[in-house]
Amino acid sequence: MKILAIGRNYAEHIAELNNPIPDEPVIFFKPDTALLKNNDPFYYPDYSQDIHHEIEIVLRISKEGKNIAPKFALKYFDAIGLGIDFTARDLQAKAKSKGLPWTLAKGFNGSAPVSEFLPVNDFPDLKNINFRLLVNGQEKQNGNTSMMLNSFEDMLAYMSRFITLKKGDLIFTGTPSGVGPIKIGDRLEGFIQDKKLLDFEIK
Repeated sequence: MKILAIGRNYAEHIAELNNPIPDEPVIFFKPDTALLKNNDPFYYPDYSQDIHHEIEIVLRISKEGKNIAPKFALKYFDAIGLGIDFTARDLQAKAKSKGLPWTLAKGFNGSAPVSEFLPVNDFPDLKNINFRLLVNGQEKQNGNTSMMLNSFEDMLAYMSRFITLKKGDLIFTGTPSGVGPIKIGDRLEGFIQDKKLLDFEIK
């Protein structure tokens, strides 16, 4: 199992970080050790002082795919869940200033909390899925898949040109605006439509 993620896929999030809109999808990895399941708590590490939450829709790949045509891409995932792309913003800024990869800023242990998954058939319109994040009961992020710059089909087609997708892989599809820092003691709750799928603490 591997975790693939797309960065800069929501225009307002790009703007809030003062990043340019990319010409091609920005793809990065998280290792399997980043995965955090079952609403287990996230333990704040000592190597960062500025970890941000980034709520995302996550796709679960259901069969192997390589060079997938966009028109067939929807056949390659069977379930949808929520994930948080925790990002050590201080480590990321240091790497970016030197033109280096973001690996440590994105791939540290526990940096990919993932919810249970819902069958894709539960979603009548994949281009109109609402999702949101509450921190200590206050809404911080609110997005809809209609706002993505790259659709599910396009991102799977693009990724699979370079990297073979395999059953069980997880695809993080980008975050809307509203990202911000977390701190010890916070409670994070994530929703798809009105269904709560994430509910865990920062320790």
